[in-house]
Amino acid sequence: MRAALVLILILILLRAPAAAAPQAELWARWAANDPASETRVDHAPWSGFLARFVAPGAGGVARVAYAKVGPEDRARLDAYVEALARVPVSTLARAEQRPYWINLYNALTVRVVIEAYPVASIRDIRISPGLFASGPWGKKLVRIEGEALSLDDIEHRILRPIFADPRIHYALNCASIGCPDLARSAYTREGTEAMLDAAARAFVNHPRGARIERGRLRVSSIYDWFKADFGGSDAAVIQHLGSYAAPDLADALRGIRKIDDHGYDWSLNDAAR
Repeated sequence: MRAALVLILILILLRAPAAAAPQAELWARWAANDPASETRVDHAPWSGFLARFVAPGAGGVARVAYAKVGPEDRARLDAYVEALARVPVSTLARAEQRPYWINLYNALTVRVVIEAYPVASIRDIRISPGLFASGPWGKKLVRIEGEALSLDDIEHRILRPIFADPRIHYALNCASIGCPDLARSAYTREGTEAMLDAAARAFVNHPRGARIERGRLRVSSIYDWFKADFGGSDAAVIQHLGSYAAPDLADALRGIRKIDDHGYDWSLNDAAR
């Protein structure tokens, strides 16, 4: 009887939606940078992959054609990740580091899904350490400058604490319908600012980002999990939404004082679905 109850508890925990995100805690090892560096990292291979396999899908959500990624495409993706792993990222300028980490995160995410495909959700790729862990985020997936890094390391210990920019959440893709779209081109030193703003506008103005129904505001769970990054309160989140909202949504938000609900769709952003 006890064993059965334990099994039921494990199944419930494995299937439960994510309730909280890790805190942004700087890994000081990655704070180094060279403001004078003019070195550029070549992200053209990643842009080529994205242009070939990412396209708009049902409901205006970008989809990835995982099933169409062939052995040669996979080899090129592996080569791109390996090339990034050889970059002495600590010697780059901060403006070059930001797209480097964003592109590495997204490329690793796509690669880990391809390795496990077919799956219904990235949360089903249970390779993270820990009995109750789900998803791939805690697994060490790449070694940079001799350090083994996970997706959680890149997001919560590098990008969030170093750049302190909530728009980072619109750039990082977790292979889910509820996530901001995976961009169709790589982030670059010159293009990152414009791409972040465009990604913010696209997500905020899509129903999975924010919508108002009968005077009630429902937002993506991203604004709940990472509320501290968006100002720490409902009012701050609403102000953030308003700064990227199209005119109709912006007008509606002016009468809103609190967030009534949030949600997130963990279904894989698969073009085959």
